[in-house]
Amino acid sequence: MKTLAIDQGTTSTRGILVDENGQAELLFSAGHRQIYPKSGWVEHDGEELIRNLRACLDAASEVKDLGAVGIANQGESCLAWNAATGEPLGPVIVWQDDRTNEWIEALRGDGAAPLVQERAGLPLDAYFSASKLGWILREIPEAGALAARGQLRLGTTDAFFRDRLTGRFETDVATASRTSLMNLATGQWDADLCRLFGVPLEALPLITPNTGDLGTLRCGTHAVPLTASIVDQQASLYGNGCRQAGDAKMTFGTGAFALTLTGPHLDQGGGGALPTVAWQKAGHPTIYALDGGIYAASSAINWAQNLGLCSDLSQISAFESPPAISRGLAFVPALAGLACPHWDRTARGAWMGLSLDTASSDMMQAILEGIAFRMAEVVEAMEARQPLNGPIPIDGGMSANGYFCQFLANTLNRELIISEQPELTAIGTAALAAEAAGRPFALQRKGARIVPDEHSPDFRQIFEVARSAVQNFGAKRPAGSP
Repeated sequence: MKTLAIDQGTTSTRGILVDENGQAELLFSAGHRQIYPKSGWVEHDGEELIRNLRACLDAASEVKDLGAVGIANQGESCLAWNAATGEPLGPVIVWQDDRTNEWIEALRGDGAAPLVQERAGLPLDAYFSASKLGWILREIPEAGALAARGQLRLGTTDAFFRDRLTGRFETDVATASRTSLMNLATGQWDADLCRLFGVPLEALPLITPNTGDLGTLRCGTHAVPLTASIVDQQASLYGNGCRQAGDAKMTFGTGAFALTLTGPHLDQGGGGALPTVAWQKAGHPTIYALDGGIYAASSAINWAQNLGLCSDLSQISAFESPPAISRGLAFVPALAGLACPHWDRTARGAWMGLSLDTASSDMMQAILEGIAFRMAEVVEAMEARQPLNGPIPIDGGMSANGYFCQFLANTLNRELIISEQPELTAIGTAALAAEAAGRPFALQRKGARIVPDEHSPDFRQIFEVARSAVQNFGAKRPAGSP
């Protein structure tokens, strides 16, 4: 049996065919527009995403022995649509979008943070879906009109995809755990959280397990079951072979994310790292994880490229000079604020230690190092609550950068495994889908190991001073500034 995994990510949609031996073949790939209507706003066109998903299905229409499909989604990105027609009422509001920052701060001032932390396990932050969905109700008149008639549908992108492609208005429990609307202990929408964010509970989809009978999709003239639906980061965790508490992975894409399993135990303690649902297989207990993210990783590198600091990524895979941080140059990648463990949206990115002899290559080197230092803060927050096992696998585009990977290993003082398989989100999605269809395949976890070199502890201290400085500066910026 072959399985089609559709990886609908922040910048592209990819259709990958996975065979019974776990070998992946790319069938379709297409990017989609990144829409920036205002500073801090990030949008996608929902219809464009649907077209790309259908193109993935069409690309698999001639595949023999196609037995199941799995879909991975962006996580917190969300939208509203008409229940009768399926048409979006506006764009997809992407997880990076921070248009609701001022409202979030107003809620914080009203004392709402403890309720959200207790029920959803999440901090008050524009990153999560709840405030975005509330914004839609306040700012798009048609949403309120449809809600009054019982014809409004609200949800993360997976719910939109499943509604349009299977006719079933459903979301999975892992994705729902990223909204700030689901009670993490019960796995159901929380009425108090919905009221807090102004989201009508009746407009939200049914929450289902991540695997099982999730509907039927059309691949050309064939009907193929959808048997897995999951957040892309959780799919990558599964694709990396993580199964035991303490198994962890890091992914460096548009943003950077680390997850570690805690098993059937729900850890709702504080500390910056967030409890989340890893997955729930049909008929099995929920498996939980701790999650931590960095808003800007490869997006920071792309930004610097657009500034003209480097013309080709090969230019920043090795440097003749010693680390930038050792020469007093630091970069804090807070271009969209600081996520785990600080959760500070007022912070903004900065180089510190610039001088007349600073070259563009030095500035790029500092960006790579800054991303590694930020991931060290995330991992430290996670390990304070869940000891991590063995070498940590890493994947994503930045895992191809030799300088970055070695500097990260040095900063973490941990061995890393650089996966040979570039499609781990798809592999994890396909593995869950194939298992649910009764035809599991073995995962092949291969990769090069990177052993940490000696690293001065002063480097972290210097970075922490720089990070604290951007937070202090951000707190004093004029209200409403980008």
